[in-house]
Amino acid sequence: MHIEVEPDEWWWGGAVADGTRMPFGAEPHRRELATNAGFLDDPTGGANQSAPLLVSSHGRYVWSDEPFTFAFDGAGGLEVDEAAALRQAQGASSAEAQGASSGGAQGASSAEAQGASSGGAQGASSGEGQGASLADAFREAAREHFPASGRTPDRLMFSAPQYNTWIEMPYLPTQEGVLAYARGVLDAGFPPGLLMIDDRWSEDYGDWRFDPTRFGDPAAMTAQLHDWGFAVMVWLVPFVSPDSANSRFLAGKGWLVRDPDGRPAVREWWNGFSTVLDLTHPDAVGWLRDRLGELREAYGVDGFKLDAGDLRDYRSTDATHAGTGPLVPTQQTEAWARFAAELEFNELRACWRAGGQPLAQRLHDKQPTWGTDGLGSLIPEVVAQGLIGHAFGCPDMVGGGELGGFGGEFGSGHALDQELFVRWAQASVLMPMVQFSLAPWRVLDAEHLRRVREALALRERLLPEILALVEDAATTGDPVLRPLAFHHPGYERVGDEFLLGEDLLVAPVLEPGARRRHVRLPPGRWQAEDGLVVDGPAELDVEVDLGSLPWWRRVG
Repeated sequence: MHIEVEPDEWWWGGAVADGTRMPFGAEPHRRELATNAGFLDDPTGGANQSAPLLVSSHGRYVWSDEPFTFAFDGAGGLEVDEAAALRQAQGASSAEAQGASSGGAQGASSAEAQGASSGGAQGASSGEGQGASLADAFREAAREHFPASGRTPDRLMFSAPQYNTWIEMPYLPTQEGVLAYARGVLDAGFPPGLLMIDDRWSEDYGDWRFDPTRFGDPAAMTAQLHDWGFAVMVWLVPFVSPDSANSRFLAGKGWLVRDPDGRPAVREWWNGFSTVLDLTHPDAVGWLRDRLGELREAYGVDGFKLDAGDLRDYRSTDATHAGTGPLVPTQQTEAWARFAAELEFNELRACWRAGGQPLAQRLHDKQPTWGTDGLGSLIPEVVAQGLIGHAFGCPDMVGGGELGGFGGEFGSGHALDQELFVRWAQASVLMPMVQFSLAPWRVLDAEHLRRVREALALRERLLPEILALVEDAATTGDPVLRPLAFHHPGYERVGDEFLLGEDLLVAPVLEPGARRRHVRLPPGRWQAEDGLVVDGPAELDVEVDLGSLPWWRRVG
């Protein structure tokens, strides 16, 4: 199907890993959603959330119940598989946007308001309220195809920071190390929250029992963590160590993914080679559910970080309970999300569809850099999560969660950049969730540590509003974190700012050594943290220092 991209029309959707290339329209871009294969330099798809949805700033959207391939040619054309359908949303929210625009311009002429808006949006279409909008397209698609469930992940996942052992204890967490890490949180003056024990807390993959050589009394450990105010999650994957007793048991039951010869499929992943649990088999899922129930009952574990489950881990030739064929990868990945949605404390990193569900969705592991493989990817990718239906986004671990980006046994040797760590924390604290792994109290000097604490204090001040938006997302499906264009047509290409709901505009500092931050304010009256009110549309150069996190509240 050929779709003509309209003048000044911009598109989002498909794969979250493409967030830094969104909005689509100006440059060539291709994505094959069935395998998450991407454009030229991104063959893996970035191993994150994806959905058969494209939404446009002109109120149009493309949806299919099955994965499709799409390609923008960069010259006004969009090619989409015939299985997908193009829809036009009604402009229900556009009249509201028009009213906000005319009121927010504070009596300026429409030509002046249009010119200012156009400048703020770097030349994008400037007319607010002209027909259906991005918000209209998203809301209609959500109502029709992924309605909100009415539930959220556990409130603690938003109300307190998350702490993960991954960077501090890669592959070798121990009971003593976990308790020392949690004690470090408290001793540094950070609030308790959610503590995740990451990879290799069990001896074998698929065993899902604490390794007794490193966890002598896991029940006592979780009891101590609970006493200190932490909830406890542990990491798991749908892989099973191939030479383990569990792999033999599951193979005998027929609960593993099989290759075309009928043998258990063995897949290479980042930790080696494993057999794969068939997530479409209800008895296999029931077996896993029982194992996790034992962890809850015996040790007091509160929830689970569900890693892997990527489309790349499955083949169209695999034999599964649901059958074989091209839908096998998406069926397995979607089933992983369905299982996660049963858990109040959950985290996913890979997902197919499942928009509107009570799922905490983390961005894939980021490099500790300023660029689009690190800090520069957070805003566009969390925006992309929201626009395919995942409102409860987590912007990866502060400072970057890609273990290979750090020094030491597993790393490539990026030197710690304390300024980057502070700016990452600032960019994260007004997102739906914030997660730490590399311990700031261990690696930062007093000044940089103070700035991280200040950022968390700002989150605490604004937490009632963040929690209200989380609850609203559970019932309406609207993203918690939104691009400016969601409420202000004409600002589609502003990718370094975001709206928290409709009324808070956040412009984190994203450049090293910055002393000024260029900010684009859309129509309306906007009050800065220092009380200064600016009538938008406007462009500002704001003075910043290490402690600055520029944000404004819409007033009037």
